[in-house]
Amino acid sequence: MNLFDTLENNNKQTPLAELMRPKTLDEYLGQTKVINPNSPFYKLLMAKRLFSFILWGPPGCGKTTLARLCASFHNADFVELSAVNSGVKEIKETAQNAKIKLREGIKTIVFIDEIHRFSKTQQDALLPYIETGLFFFIGSTTENPSFHTVPALISRAQVIMLNSIDKDSIKKITLKGFEYLKRQYGEKKLSDEALDLIVELSSGDARYCLNAIENSYFASGETIEKNTIEELLQKSSVRYSIDSHYDYASAFQKSLRGSDANAAIYYLAKMLVSGEDPRFIARRLIVVASEDVGNADFRALLIAEAALRAVEHLGMPEARITLAQAVEFVAKAKKSNRAIMAIDSAIADIKSGLDYLPPMHLRDSHYKSAKKYGFGEGYVYTHNNPDYVQQFMPDELKDKKYFE
Repeated sequence: MNLFDTLENNNKQTPLAELMRPKTLDEYLGQTKVINPNSPFYKLLMAKRLFSFILWGPPGCGKTTLARLCASFHNADFVELSAVNSGVKEIKETAQNAKIKLREGIKTIVFIDEIHRFSKTQQDALLPYIETGLFFFIGSTTENPSFHTVPALISRAQVIMLNSIDKDSIKKITLKGFEYLKRQYGEKKLSDEALDLIVELSSGDARYCLNAIENSYFASGETIEKNTIEELLQKSSVRYSIDSHYDYASAFQKSLRGSDANAAIYYLAKMLVSGEDPRFIARRLIVVASEDVGNADFRALLIAEAALRAVEHLGMPEARITLAQAVEFVAKAKKSNRAIMAIDSAIADIKSGLDYLPPMHLRDSHYKSAKKYGFGEGYVYTHNNPDYVQQFMPDELKDKKYFE
């Protein structure tokens, strides 16, 4: 280490979130589905079996920490790359160094943060090294790997899904950080209301709660009070990624289908607060009104269509009221999926080969040579004889029923 590195380290202010990173698996909180004696991941870890995997989860849930713990558990050389400022060149250099390490009996783990930011070419560059076992790969991402990672990489790396950290664990992490600050900088008190607010606003993000307690510690007097937290944090940032767009739209539609107006209004609010296009939401309402309500209450479609027009003419924030009105009606309306079941069944029949012409008497007869072929012959105009029973289905499907 040279003089400049020494000066840099002396002047550097390391964030509390970095100082509080767990050093052992016992200290690692909030991911009990993954870190427990019965999970396959934990069993592989205990068996000292290295494997490549992708950690998928929201910010601050412990992805980087878990990757580092895995490397230390295996005594492997841990190389961190960021997809933001690394590329194929850095991957090749890492592979060369991994060769040297292998000759010394040391395995290499390459950790790539934000793997979803790697291009297809960059992701493909990893494949031969993972395939041959030259190094093991751990990726982390906040985005769904199924959408943002090349299939060849997913086939070589297990996807481990991490959840937001539960409130009890966030509370423990916050208190642990607070105790550290007291030891380093002097005694202070933390009110229960302030602690509860930090836990609530953190939304399962350990980094967020540690940053919050660190900033509020130095911004407070003898006691950290709730009002200090409110002034510092103001409000929790709303998480809404590309994947969230689909996840919340799915939850929204399923809540409408399930007649849960309260859940539907919550997901409506989440999408609106997150900046979702209200026209997209209105179109989802129209889909549900046809797919799930159908003719059990035809008014649902009219109200959903009116909501879309209102959104286009009013705009936000007034359109939120119209959307809420439509959400309540569609959610509480009687449900019938007969329309979608009928059309999808008919489409499936046609695609499977049941593709037949209409009966001769239904075919177009409005041109000169039509009669020569027998088109339209025998057709009875329904309004002239409403009781007359005639066949409308193709001959091959004359007894077929799509609306049961």
